[in-house]
Amino acid sequence: MALWWWRLFFAALPGILFSTQLCASQKVPNYTFMHNATTAPNISYYDYIVIGGGTAGCPLAATLSQNYSVLLLERGGSPYGNPNITNLAAFGAALSDTSPTSPSQRFISEDGVINSRARVLGGGSCLNAGFYTRASPQYAREAGWDVRAVNESYEWVEKIVAFKPEVKQWQSAVREGLLEIGVVPDNGFTYDHIGGTKVGGTIFDHQGFRHTAADLLQYANPSRITLLLHSTVHRILFRVKDGSKPVAHGVVFRDSLGRKHKAYLKQHAKSEIIVSAGALGSPQLLMLSGVGPAEHLRAHNISITLDQPLVGQGMSDNPMNAIFVPSPEPVEVSLIQVVGITSFGTYVEAASGENFAGGSPRDYGMFSPKIGQLSTVPPKQRTPEALAKAIEQMQSLDQAAFRGGFILEKIMGPISTGHLELRTRDPNDNPSVTFNYFKDPQDLERCVQGLSTVEKVIESKAFAPFRYPNMPLPVLLNMTASSPVNLLPKHTNSSLSLQQFCRDTVMTIWHYHGGCQVGKVVDKDYKVLGVGALRVIDGSTFNYSPGTNPQATVMMLGRYMGVKILSERLGANAADQTEQ
Repeated sequence: MALWWWRLFFAALPGILFSTQLCASQKVPNYTFMHNATTAPNISYYDYIVIGGGTAGCPLAATLSQNYSVLLLERGGSPYGNPNITNLAAFGAALSDTSPTSPSQRFISEDGVINSRARVLGGGSCLNAGFYTRASPQYAREAGWDVRAVNESYEWVEKIVAFKPEVKQWQSAVREGLLEIGVVPDNGFTYDHIGGTKVGGTIFDHQGFRHTAADLLQYANPSRITLLLHSTVHRILFRVKDGSKPVAHGVVFRDSLGRKHKAYLKQHAKSEIIVSAGALGSPQLLMLSGVGPAEHLRAHNISITLDQPLVGQGMSDNPMNAIFVPSPEPVEVSLIQVVGITSFGTYVEAASGENFAGGSPRDYGMFSPKIGQLSTVPPKQRTPEALAKAIEQMQSLDQAAFRGGFILEKIMGPISTGHLELRTRDPNDNPSVTFNYFKDPQDLERCVQGLSTVEKVIESKAFAPFRYPNMPLPVLLNMTASSPVNLLPKHTNSSLSLQQFCRDTVMTIWHYHGGCQVGKVVDKDYKVLGVGALRVIDGSTFNYSPGTNPQATVMMLGRYMGVKILSERLGANAADQTEQ
């Protein structure tokens, strides 16, 4: 597409260039277009229907609304006014909430690792650890994206949600330790994905308030967008004429009272339904709508719209392994701020403070069994009983036991993949998902190399003030597994035992992706192969997780594709007018 269309579009958007960021007194935007789905008409019509008001769906819908009518359907509620979402100090509280109305819906993969999916406007950006970093230019090139438009889309996002963190002593020690052991160069503060050690961005502002993809709806044209909360889409409706390919033309959704509503596309060749329901929700909804492996769909008595065996395939989750380091000195409360991007495909990050060890509040830490991060037992043994026992033990520990922090590693990619299948025909139920952690030997080798890097950071001179001199690394690695704090099984520091350590202590860092991948389920423009008027735009399309942490790229993708869709449509309209 010609660059002049990009420039024309950017110049035409009213109010698009403002750079106001939310401050403490502006935490709750006045979205006049946000309503409970119970108020929705039985039947309505729009130019675009976006399914999922998450990390991609919000920027996508906001962009499309600049020129066309948009319906944004979000199965969860609003993040605004919920301190468990908005306040950094309460990180993990939403993840630990397992009630039916929680903004976080827990699921357990067939691998046994406990995980969560978002159920709230803003998606995973309302629940995560806040790290903001771009994908590499190579990733963008391989995806076939226009690099200039990608950068403009990142900048559009960053005006609202990204901040420079205040790096204090413990995070600084991790950074200096990484540099000391050779994870160089020192790239300072940057959003860019560059090999070496850097300080990345954060979506928490300097007052500790979280800013999410929902905030990007400030860019929306309020007269052209309708946002319905607590609206669960049950299926996409297709039309088939004269043996031609199925064309999406509407959706069926239910409100919180169970009442059924239908929304249809306006009669225009360029109108589309766009699924942005996440790496679990998007393949699940395609299957529920009859697009998926025919034999599997028949087993659930679902009428076949299109036999597409690759829907639900290619599921991956970046495995995380962490070491807890008790500190003789008090440490600040910090989430992910520093990252070491190694040359061998491992990323090293850190979090500190009692909050994130599960100490204060004890149940809500980033590595707390209350949110399912239980690595004291292998994945298949992480039963409800094991979780309950770990939580009980944690409550009995002295507060000093939680003083310290975690240094973690996660592997690039990963290469290992799995699959997703339906359990039921209810879209509110979790599908069955298998990630096959460390199935590929290269993933396991990267984990071992990553743990070796973490060990070197812990032993570095720069990190010495934050470790006990009488607790050398072998002691840390051989702490008994009875304590829910140390997260370490018994083993010796050999290559083989580190491999077992990787398998036994694997946790999620909530970066799962796949299921509707480019080149398999959707084309390079994210149009679903084999059907018309339907796209998928979210992390389910990724073959690999972008950068060290994906949320910035998922938000960017929503904006990027929104601009591209509008540019193409405006270009087609201009061409039609010229011909006339």
